[in-house]
Amino acid sequence: MNLWADILRWTHVLFGTGAGIAFFMLMAQRTGRADLVAHVAGTVVVADTIFTATAVVVQPISGVLLAQALGWPLSEGWIVLSLLLYVVTGLFWLPVVWIQIRIRNLARQAAIENRPLPVEEKRLFRIWFACGFPAFAAVLAILWLMVARPEISFFGG
Repeated sequence: MNLWADILRWTHVLFGTGAGIAFFMLMAQRTGRADLVAHVAGTVVVADTIFTATAVVVQPISGVLLAQALGWPLSEGWIVLSLLLYVVTGLFWLPVVWIQIRIRNLARQAAIENRPLPVEEKRLFRIWFACGFPAFAAVLAILWLMVARPEISFFGG
């Protein structure tokens, strides 16, 4: 294996993490404390902006470069399926970005006013949490596809 391919593999995989964000958001939500939810949600918004948004750009680029470096055609079935699952992940992630910002703002307002988290914040968190399951499942499927590289034919080959 050449060094360039190894660097691309690690770049590609490292930019694909995000479960930690969900863990901290869930733990903060479970406390019911508006000040803590506001703080963690604010951190999550920043982390998503820095890391997840960066990954949205870096992963396809590093993936294409990695495939080229290893001589894999982009028409390989497992690569095509990975890209489709990448789009599915994005379709669940985009609303989550707006929801995180809204949760942060609602929690901040509740903390300032020294009142409990509003019903809307709890409803939004449930939607945020629910969006994580299909997105995470898609990411796990992508990871499996990258490791197993199964024979999948979409183009009659």
